[in-house]
Amino acid sequence: MGRMNITRSDLAQAVDVAAQPLELAIVLPTFNERGNVAGMVERLDAALKGVVWEAIFVDDNSPDGTSDEARRLSLKDPRVRCIQRIGRRGLASAAIEGMCSTAAPVVAVMDADHQHDPELLPQMLKAVQSGDYDLAYASRFAEGASTEAWGRPDRVKASGIANRIANKVTGVELTDPMSGYFMLRTETLRADAHRLSGVGFKILLDILATVDRPLRVKEFPLHFAARAEGESKLDQTVVFEFLIGLYDKWLGRIIPTRFALFGTVGAMGVVVQLAALWMMLHVVFRERFVYGNWSESATFNVANTIAAVVAMTFNFVLNNELTYSDKRLRGFVPLMRGWAQFGVTCSLGLLTNIGSAAMLKTMGFHDVVAVVTGIILGSVWNFALSSKFVWGKY
Repeated sequence: MGRMNITRSDLAQAVDVAAQPLELAIVLPTFNERGNVAGMVERLDAALKGVVWEAIFVDDNSPDGTSDEARRLSLKDPRVRCIQRIGRRGLASAAIEGMCSTAAPVVAVMDADHQHDPELLPQMLKAVQSGDYDLAYASRFAEGASTEAWGRPDRVKASGIANRIANKVTGVELTDPMSGYFMLRTETLRADAHRLSGVGFKILLDILATVDRPLRVKEFPLHFAARAEGESKLDQTVVFEFLIGLYDKWLGRIIPTRFALFGTVGAMGVVVQLAALWMMLHVVFRERFVYGNWSESATFNVANTIAAVVAMTFNFVLNNELTYSDKRLRGFVPLMRGWAQFGVTCSLGLLTNIGSAAMLKTMGFHDVVAVVTGIILGSVWNFALSSKFVWGKY
């Protein structure tokens, strides 16, 4: 599937069809999918005979050169386009960006890894164009569907649980609301694009939970295949990202999702620091303190310093993997640099915390009010600096 074979007659037919009004855009979010791109374009060409279509590969700056491969194909086939995203990642946000970039009246989203069968596209397009349905999607769990070729019974079970939760959230009874293969009118998407969270990986769930009016949905059974090449875009944080998506729909406009995550990780860090301090005092440094080698204050200061570093490292790792999963630092040098920068921002946040609390205390505020306000201001300061200087750009 790696090499694309297009004859002169095929190209002439494609150019002839391209002169007609565009009917369908297929958005394919990618990350490290270089080996899948050409084969997917071939399958789209075979499945969509007589349909005026374009394929939009939205690539999150893959290190394997996926965007270069898409651009290479676009020089031979004008129906292929590429959006290379720099400094941002995420399947849902990539899908939204791709859908908003097309002039086609109907848009589909599917994976580029060949797990989604392009042969369903003409049937889905016919359903949407008929006017009887607002959205068509491919279900892994509808009658006649199959997941045997996937070879991941653990993921099938997890998807079933997530689907039940998703149906409760959206109020729409679908067999697979977590599907990543769907089609709808572009105007429907654009009308609510500004309200979509773009958080997590399940854009269909986001759309179903956002659009105010009930959507008429047509379901198609899907024979879900195994990946052809490359790595899955859904890593160990997949369940966590699903929960983030639910939070964002319910409370994200009250407390920004990323700040809520940052604060949650910070609260967990407090527990880690207390646990590490207990371990230092009662296990590691116990003999030095008991037998008088160190004074009580010296033992506490050393133990608390180590515990603080442990907690800071814990916070950095969790924030890197979860809170800023779309901007993860990778590699030894970037991680060490990020860890050091995070330490500096935490120090400045601590000063903000202590300073604001002391100022409020001198102004006559109650101790609890002063301390809590200091914690909130310190957390906001930490979040702002970390977002800018650790996981952002100067």
